[in-house]
Amino acid sequence: MEPQGKSDAAAAVGCPAETSQAGRADICKGCPGQAMCQKQGGTDPDQEMIDLRMNAIKHKILVISGKGGVGKSSLAATLSMAFAKSHPNKVGLVDVDVCGPSCPRLMAVENQKVVNTEWGWTPLKSSHGNVKVMSVGSLLNQTDSAVIWRGPRKTQLIKRFLKDTFWGRLDYLFFDTPPGTSDEHLTVVKVLKNVNPDGAIIVSTSQMVALATVRKEITFCRKMGLKILGVVENMSGFVCPCCQEETDLFPAGCVEELAQEFQLKYLGRIPMDPTWTSCCEAGQSLLEEHPDSSTSKALMELANTLKKCLQS
Repeated sequence: MEPQGKSDAAAAVGCPAETSQAGRADICKGCPGQAMCQKQGGTDPDQEMIDLRMNAIKHKILVISGKGGVGKSSLAATLSMAFAKSHPNKVGLVDVDVCGPSCPRLMAVENQKVVNTEWGWTPLKSSHGNVKVMSVGSLLNQTDSAVIWRGPRKTQLIKRFLKDTFWGRLDYLFFDTPPGTSDEHLTVVKVLKNVNPDGAIIVSTSQMVALATVRKEITFCRKMGLKILGVVENMSGFVCPCCQEETDLFPAGCVEELAQEFQLKYLGRIPMDPTWTSCCEAGQSLLEEHPDSSTSKALMELANTLKKCLQS
């Protein structure tokens, strides 16, 4: 179990949660998670089952961004479709955004319910490439129900998504994470430490306010020992629905410059396309509905680039 409620300030300067000084170091004074850190110890009883489930999955990729509203969930969902489409891959998608789940709609599984069997929770099956999906949105009785939970409850649910879900053998499992560097991120990174996750894709738009937050996300990944596979520039330009001409919405080149500054791989740019927005709202696949659009081509190119990164 990882400490919950750790302050961002503590994490930024070197939180000792993974060491014997957890809850006892000088930096822990005043941290709301200090008492829990002091109590922790021994082996997490859930870890063995998590390792068993996750070791059956070849590649585990986190899709993250410090900034909200940069299209991270849409990208994670469409990437899972792209991986399932390009080859006969078995693909899964975990929505660990506990308070704001959007994957059920994006993957067209809103009307499906999670079934508990003797082998564990059965993940939902998307019609888009038979992608397996698990989200808290599918556990709620009503779609407008609010999830108002503290850190420990979020942690337990995410662990159940990994240890109690009957994923079976998958080629790829994507994690759609919420904005920031909080409980959800700490939980996922901690519980995957024994099963060698491939790393994280960082998504950003080319705005200074977004890039400033992404810098914090890069620092978080490096402090937690999570490999960064590369940076994706989303909403790089607006694609006119009439003439298909692309117009820059934000200053061009800023995301690529950020990648160069931190010596990270620039994975590519994805333009903003109204057809992608309409497909996401309707739970459709852009890759199936508009395969010849510039955004579809960019997404498939991103998927191919990512595959090469995972194979290298």
